[in-house]
Amino acid sequence: MKSSIFFCSAIVFTLSAAGQVMDQLPGMPPVLDRRDIYAADAAGDLSPVVRKFPSLVYVPNSGSNSVDVIDPKTYRIIRHFRVGRQPQHVTPSYDLKTLWVLCDLGDSLTAIDPATGKKGKTIKVKDPYNMYYTPDGKYAIVVAERIHQLDFRDAQTMRLVKSVPVPCRGVDHMDFSADGRYLIASCEFSAAVVKVDVETQSVVGTLDLPGGGMPQDVKLSPDGEVFYVADMHANGVHLIDGGRMRILGFVPTGRGAHGLYASRDSKLLYVSNRAEGSISVIDFASRKVAYNWEIPHGTPDMGGVSADGRVLWLSGRYSKEVYAIDTGDGHLLARIRVGKGPHGLCVYPQPGRYSLGHTGVFR
Repeated sequence: MKSSIFFCSAIVFTLSAAGQVMDQLPGMPPVLDRRDIYAADAAGDLSPVVRKFPSLVYVPNSGSNSVDVIDPKTYRIIRHFRVGRQPQHVTPSYDLKTLWVLCDLGDSLTAIDPATGKKGKTIKVKDPYNMYYTPDGKYAIVVAERIHQLDFRDAQTMRLVKSVPVPCRGVDHMDFSADGRYLIASCEFSAAVVKVDVETQSVVGTLDLPGGGMPQDVKLSPDGEVFYVADMHANGVHLIDGGRMRILGFVPTGRGAHGLYASRDSKLLYVSNRAEGSISVIDFASRKVAYNWEIPHGTPDMGGVSADGRVLWLSGRYSKEVYAIDTGDGHLLARIRVGKGPHGLCVYPQPGRYSLGHTGVFR
């Protein structure tokens, strides 16, 4: 059963099946199902915008300043092109029409046309380590890691609107609350997370993680209740209440817990454990690890899930390779040699109405 919607002034309220009212960020598309924020991301549920795009895997090679494009049917590289210095992630635009290669040391963004898989224009943007989009589609948030700030830019022109300094070092990954009103961002080198109000574009809270951690990827649970934060030093995932900014628990996964990806049925969370070459599969309902899959001599990092949900694609950050993993039983389908330092690869297209950024966070 989908949520009912009513409008009051300029604010959208979503009435869930349980009768709860959600005060959403103005301009944000209504939540389809209060019990599952990923309801629009089901297997094969492609937007008309992307339905005719070829299915490809885009791999930014940070150490060789290039992008490899893989055909997921043949596991072969079909295209290769140069980009700016140290490309970190490939990010889908909010409107799903463009992919951006983020070159942080090159201070540039290079466009890819996902209709053809070919390289487009390059524009100058300061320190784009990562990039996200506000849920209303107004701003691109460039995560300027080395200069310790979040740059809110016009989502269409990339013109700088406001720079928000963050009180921590190594800000790099984030996710948004179910109502879109705030985000939680990890600070890799300060063992902390920060909370930012989306509408006022201001830091409204910080939370230190126990044990001098090294937080990485951030992912909201389908019910919108818990932020999962991977921690490379703690070797697992913190459970954080974003509203109250408090830690609810911890799930041990494996050494170097790094990337987080939800399954297409919103039941499982895939956690890449980079330092030990494994994938832990957390059951969202029980908040416990259900399975562990090994990648011998692998260094699984960032990636995404195929449109049909059958394959988890991850870069091998320190192995010059990309992994295709069967989500049915965790066996390795392919290891594909790529350039040096493959990082935030993007599987595209994926289901979803709009993109919140990174390597593909869709709702």
